[in-house]
Amino acid sequence: MEKSSKEKFPGEDLNRHGGEINSELKTELTNSHEFRAVLYGDSSKPLLPPTRNQTSIRKVRRKKNDREKLEEGLARARAAIRASLTRNVVSLISNNPSDSNEQNDSGFVPSGAVYRNPGAFYQSYLEMERRFKVYVYDEGELPITHYGPCKHLYTSEGRFIHEIEHNGRFRTRSAQRAHVYFMPFSVTMMVKYLYNPLSKDATAIREIVADYVRVVSSKYPFWNRTQGADHFMLACHDWGPYASRANPFLFNTSIRVLCNANTSEGFNPQKDVTLPEIHLLTGDMPSKLLSPPPFNTSRTLLSFFAGGLHGDIRAFLLQYWQNRSDSDFKVHEYLPKGQDYFSFMLQSKFCLCPSGYEVASPRIVESIYADCVPVLLSQNYVLPFSDVLNWDEFSVQVDVAEIPRLKEILSAIPEEKYLRLKRGVRAVRRHFVLNKPSKRFDAFHMILHSIWLRRINEKLI
Repeated sequence: MEKSSKEKFPGEDLNRHGGEINSELKTELTNSHEFRAVLYGDSSKPLLPPTRNQTSIRKVRRKKNDREKLEEGLARARAAIRASLTRNVVSLISNNPSDSNEQNDSGFVPSGAVYRNPGAFYQSYLEMERRFKVYVYDEGELPITHYGPCKHLYTSEGRFIHEIEHNGRFRTRSAQRAHVYFMPFSVTMMVKYLYNPLSKDATAIREIVADYVRVVSSKYPFWNRTQGADHFMLACHDWGPYASRANPFLFNTSIRVLCNANTSEGFNPQKDVTLPEIHLLTGDMPSKLLSPPPFNTSRTLLSFFAGGLHGDIRAFLLQYWQNRSDSDFKVHEYLPKGQDYFSFMLQSKFCLCPSGYEVASPRIVESIYADCVPVLLSQNYVLPFSDVLNWDEFSVQVDVAEIPRLKEILSAIPEEKYLRLKRGVRAVRRHFVLNKPSKRFDAFHMILHSIWLRRINEKLI
């Protein structure tokens, strides 16, 4: 975020070595909110006792507005995060005694190779908890705004909207004290209520988004102040990027939190955030995945996938591997009747996660829930929480062109490396869970932390 440049105070160009500031100018200085400094007389001579107006001016000078206070707080946060880059987590905990109770509540401190820099992440997370405030615009009507799907393929969209709307810690009712501004419209609900599949006309979705930006930018000063750079939208629906094109500043300047994080379609990881695609059909994690088998339980399948023929990557995968005779390498378009999807995941060492029509796949999170190492088959996809997490430590990424060699590649992974990857999967599991209510370091907080990093424009590596 760019800081506002130093503004020129009224009367700055006047000669201060003699002459008295007239009463009209004194009044102007006293009443000016842009006032920064005033010099009285010749500094080489003793100063006379200040007049009432001069005392008032000095008080104005010392008082910082809310925006200046926010930026000073962010500067301190940046300094603390940078200082933590070369320190270990233990020393950070000892230097943050006020956070020990909260840390004990969750019983968790980030550590290990699954984090790019666990110390910096921990410090950044603490700074977020101390400072970060989100203003949620009140504009909009249900069910298009302030509501989203919570029992759906796009569960993460609805659950985030619900959590931030009801969160007492991070949500602020004072727009002047907010670090970011959330526009709580739901692209999924727009598609449900506004899209006509017969005409295939999605114009109404863009019109609603454009109108929302127009309303908040004309009613409040915050959008125009930064051209939307401290505003964010969130969408898990595939059409999230399409909807964001309704306003050029929304697309190019604002923080877009998207499941469809495709760099070939304009996703910019410097300012945009990847939203993990989480599919909770009943609103809760499937019961079979609540408690995966003990870590050392033998898994009889090398790999597994079942899913519809959506997109070129899946088509390539199914064309090559579907209905093969390999007993330990299961690839299906649809499972045979009576067979259970999650049971296969729990029996597999590796779970294939090919992109569908768009780059994201809910199978990545399902694999993590199942203690199954995700095998990522995608192009131009920015992985969730990759500012913080080192995906090489808990997943396998295979180039799409290598799909015919999948079994060979996975079979060649030594058991020691597989167990290390599996331990990594278990280590990051908490970061992909949607809790009710939310808990520290869970998916809601990790999404919020990703937005926080964009606001302070800070890297953790």
